[in-house]
Amino acid sequence: MEALTGYGRDIGLAFQIMDDILDITAKSETLGKTAGKDEKASKATYPALYGIDASRARARELCDSAIAGVAVLGSGAEPLRQLAEFICIRSS
Repeated sequence: MEALTGYGRDIGLAFQIMDDILDITAKSETLGKTAGKDEKASKATYPALYGIDASRARARELCDSAIAGVAVLGSGAEPLRQLAEFICIRSS
């Protein structure tokens, strides 16, 4: 339970950071929603506060942490590992 709780926390934040990055870097057609809304609303997002490169690095750290945390589950963690990898490379 502890491993899954940590995974959920890390992957949830990584997903949000990547979503905030995509809001800046992707086109609305790719996202399937209006891009640039966070900046227009002056939201305090990771990219707004730390920049895109630092935000990508933080998302990668969180994905790596999530993957490491569920390693104790052995091969049963493979779908979770794949999900974490996808979150860190997604483009929409």
